[in-house]
Amino acid sequence: MTPKSEGAAGTDPGAGIGGDTLGLVLTGGGARGAYQVGVLRWIAKQYPQLRVPVLTGVSAGAVNIAALASHDGSFEGAVDRLGELWSLLTPATVFKTDFGSMLWSAARWAFRLMSGGGKTPEVRAFLNTTPLRAFLHSVLETRDDRLTGITRNIEAGRLSAVAVIATSYSTGQSIVFVQGTDIRPWQRPQRRGVQTRLTVEHIMASAALPIFFPAIRIGNEWHGDGGIRLTAPLSPALHLGADRVLAISTRYDRSQAEAESLQVVGYPPPAQILGTVLNAVFLDLIDQDELRLNRLNQLLLQLPPERRNGMNPIDLLVIRPSMDLGKLAAKFEPQLPTAFRFMTRGLGTRQQKSPDMLSMLMFQPDYLEHLMEIGERDAEARADRIARFIEGGAGEQLSAG
Repeated sequence: MTPKSEGAAGTDPGAGIGGDTLGLVLTGGGARGAYQVGVLRWIAKQYPQLRVPVLTGVSAGAVNIAALASHDGSFEGAVDRLGELWSLLTPATVFKTDFGSMLWSAARWAFRLMSGGGKTPEVRAFLNTTPLRAFLHSVLETRDDRLTGITRNIEAGRLSAVAVIATSYSTGQSIVFVQGTDIRPWQRPQRRGVQTRLTVEHIMASAALPIFFPAIRIGNEWHGDGGIRLTAPLSPALHLGADRVLAISTRYDRSQAEAESLQVVGYPPPAQILGTVLNAVFLDLIDQDELRLNRLNQLLLQLPPERRNGMNPIDLLVIRPSMDLGKLAAKFEPQLPTAFRFMTRGLGTRQQKSPDMLSMLMFQPDYLEHLMEIGERDAEARADRIARFIEGGAGEQLSAG
């Protein structure tokens, strides 16, 4: 919980229908980001002129935020364009999938591991994401790598702040790259806000899934996926002046029975270990942040306004998938490009009941379209709660399912 004075200063250029400044927080999850598009698509149909002046995103959420913030038209138009972007995605538009590229990468990794620290060719990641950079340039309006649509919308007053979160491998800090009006940088333990002009490289950095996607150099530092050190996913939106926050997670909230069931028999393969680590790093933190915020809200509501030290309760709405997106990915695995499928099976994805690692890399069109449909259904199933939140009712957490 942060007073507005620590983020954007001055009056907000827009607000949600309920009258307060609405912030949108999109978490990470790689290909699972298509689920967020589905949720937004349903909301946009109900509220085509909704104004969301504060946008923050990490990893796949950063890609979605960049597309929304770059669009000049209505909220519905921006979401429609975002849906078109995801409909164009394939594994080949995100990373090189040919046998030559993947074999060369594997050989370099093997040579590096066996070199004993000797001079070896530089190895940056398992996958080459050059296609993703080219794709972002083709679908987002850019000039000299800068996202000019974001600049135009901020100057026109349609947005107050757009934030993309990355992790600095050079310092170990969580970095919030912010473009907006009257932004004052902030510093917290192991995280800081930096004012900048957002570029494609900032998006690439935020989405640089560790080990699989290469780090991106910005200034003198190398950056990777923003979820690695992001201990407070809701914090950037609050720093930037949001009074009400809509957060869309890509993590399915398993029941107690599901959480205790065995996901793999025998010694866990690399894919199971990587999936567990990635889930803990990128998908679980929103739950912890939500719990902290709700507890702080309860404390603030027990105090009179003059004793709140400039802080006010924050209305929060969190939307989550109604089904396990990792388990769903296994059904679409046979359609993956041959070389990539060969690599993932080598890591043990076929031994898992819910291949979470695979779901983050499953940029398969039929899987992505299915996730968008799930997102729309989940939003429709909670239509009354979403309406109360957007139209100014008391904020409440939402867990689809």
